[in-house]
Amino acid sequence: MVHEIDYEIHGNEMQFVEIELDPRETVVAEAGAMLMMDNSIVMETIFGDGSEKSESGGLWGKLGAAAKRTITGESLFMTAFTNSGNGKEKVSFSAPYPGKIIPMDLRNMGGTLICQKDALLCCAKGISIGIALTKKLGTGFFGGEGFILQKLEGDGLAFVHAGGTIIKKTLAPGQILKIDTGCLVAMTQNIKYDIQFVGGFKNAVFGGEGLFFATLTGPGDVWIQSLPFSKLASKVYASAPRGGGKSTDQGSILGGLGSLFEK
Repeated sequence: MVHEIDYEIHGNEMQFVEIELDPRETVVAEAGAMLMMDNSIVMETIFGDGSEKSESGGLWGKLGAAAKRTITGESLFMTAFTNSGNGKEKVSFSAPYPGKIIPMDLRNMGGTLICQKDALLCCAKGISIGIALTKKLGTGFFGGEGFILQKLEGDGLAFVHAGGTIIKKTLAPGQILKIDTGCLVAMTQNIKYDIQFVGGFKNAVFGGEGLFFATLTGPGDVWIQSLPFSKLASKVYASAPRGGGKSTDQGSILGGLGSLFEK
């Protein structure tokens, strides 16, 4: 049984979601996501995702759920937050970097959502967190961030985080959308996902958009992020001071040549 939860999302660029729990109600979150919680909220580290699917299988079920999380690059453990009081209590979870938190009601998506491996922030207890491997070998080798995807199954709320601005696209049957491989956030289960070479020597070498992009074929819904964390991290790293700690003056006409004249 999936727990039903009430929530409110606060903020703009750096958001957090505040979840209101009834007595004995539980929400499960990734390790380190908690921002604050009321006094009657009890925190417990759990092995796997805490869903009925993993619990019903006993030790092997829990090991299987934990192994799937390891494959997607997540921790073996998650944290469960339960309201142990007699009234409503609140617990909040913050986004790890600038972007948006998107509430996903799996009941409106046929019970399944496919998302990037690090997109899940928290979810109602009872939602199963597994993996969704793409069928084509080429996708596996060249898909980058999009190769190993998470599969969320259940009938409750899940909260997904992504960077920058989030765009939702509804694709008609047979409609194809091409996007940067790292910009995919989530998609409904009927969407077909593949990797395609950009084509052309100049495009591949000088285009600056990478060698491959993702092709998504409808019908279904797709959520896209304008600023994947990988791009944000690469820009920060490229602008970081080198050696003696002096930063590059990007506003200078001389750019890097200006440092040759510094004493």
